[in-house]
Amino acid sequence: MMFSHREESAPAPTVHQTQQPAQATAPAAEAPVAPQQPEAPATPKLLIVGADISLSGEIAACDRLVVEGSVQVKLNRTRAIEIAESGRFTNGSAEVEEAEIGGVYEGDLTVRNRLLIRATGRVSGNVRYGELELERGGKLSGMVTRIGDEG
Repeated sequence: MMFSHREESAPAPTVHQTQQPAQATAPAAEAPVAPQQPEAPATPKLLIVGADISLSGEIAACDRLVVEGSVQVKLNRTRAIEIAESGRFTNGSAEVEEAEIGGVYEGDLTVRNRLLIRATGRVSGNVRYGELELERGGKLSGMVTRIGDEG
C-alpha cells in the first residue's frame, strides 16, 4: 500500500508543474495584443502678431489669431480672432467663429457665434454676427447685420 501511495504522490507535483507552464503560456499568447494608445491631441495652431510688427497678406487654417501689432490680411479657415488693445486690423476681411476686439478692426467681419467688443475696441465696416456683446465705451459702426436677420 505504501508503494501505491507513493505513486499517487508523485503524479500530483507533475500535474502541478504541467499546469504552471500552461498558465504562464496563456498570458504570453495574449501579450502581442497591446492596448492601443490614444492619439495625441492636435496642437492648436496659434499665430500671434506681436506689438510693433506689421503683417499683410493671407492667413489660412489658423485656430486663433492674436493681433497686438498691425495686420492687413484676409483670414481663411480661422476659428477665432483676438485683437488686443494695441492691435489694428485694417483693410482686410475675416470669417470666424468667435472674435474679441479690444483694439481697432476695419473691414469685412463675419462672426458666426460671439462677437465681443471690449470697452477699448472699435469695429467698423461690413459686420455680420451671431451674438453681440458690446462693453460700455466700445464702438461699432458701418453696415451691421445679425446673422439670421438678413433679408
